[in-house]
Amino acid sequence: MNPSQFAYQRAESVDEAIALLQEHGEGAKLIAGGHSLLPIMKLRLAEPETLVDIGRIPELRGVRRDNGEIAIGALTTHHQIATDAQIRSTIPLLADAAASVGDRQVRNRGTIGGALAHADAAADYPAAILALDATIVARGPQGERQIPAREFFLDFLTTALQPDEVLTEVRATVPVEGHGWSYQKLANQASGYAIVGVGAVVVVDDGGVCADIRVGVTGTAPVAWRAEATEAALRGKQLENDAVAAAADLVDGGIDALDDLHGSAEYRRRVTRGLTRRAILEAAGRTRRG
Repeated sequence: MNPSQFAYQRAESVDEAIALLQEHGEGAKLIAGGHSLLPIMKLRLAEPETLVDIGRIPELRGVRRDNGEIAIGALTTHHQIATDAQIRSTIPLLADAAASVGDRQVRNRGTIGGALAHADAAADYPAAILALDATIVARGPQGERQIPAREFFLDFLTTALQPDEVLTEVRATVPVEGHGWSYQKLANQASGYAIVGVGAVVVVDDGGVCADIRVGVTGTAPVAWRAEATEAALRGKQLENDAVAAAADLVDGGIDALDDLHGSAEYRRRVTRGLTRRAILEAAGRTRRG
């Protein structure tokens, strides 16, 4: 199926993109790599009247370290994130999530900003972004604002971005040296999307006790979430098999799991618990103490 007709505008700066979004109103959508928006346009699930192309705005590209944070431009591709030496050495969870996105073509063209703004329920990044407790930076007519990851994903294909805002970068605080991480995924074999994906960041003290843990889950439900009950059950404890298994059983409490041709709700719940256990144990095994 072909998309419905649309007008096309290319923005040369973020300010110009904001102005075009204001001019064309709710009928306008931003596009960069296009690997999130174009497929749903072809299915007529989205029918924007105007596409505003931000793919050539140089200030939206690149990776830098800034005051203990890694700042990643919205137009940075999945391949760049997966292979960037600075990301791999400081926030390897994000690199691993990026490496698991789609196929080679998608990774070379798709961008982190587009993927996050699209907020597909089966996207890989939300699990890592939540586990890293990252911040999404947006700019609009009123200036710049920073949106915590836990407040960004609102519902299926819905985020906290306003219609006239541009997602400009993602910022993640560098975890302490010696932290452990893991991204575990059950992938749809046709598309590469996550039927379930779980990201974990773990910090242990010198005695092997869990000092901090953050777990993000994607794919299971219409919106990604932080597994706060699982986290609370493990802080201050040894990350042994039985304790981790019991905490992983709490991961899907209160969640309305998806039920579709890719997996029933109960199947997704069982997979989510299993991958949560696996992610936490792998992350714990990667920690370095002292």
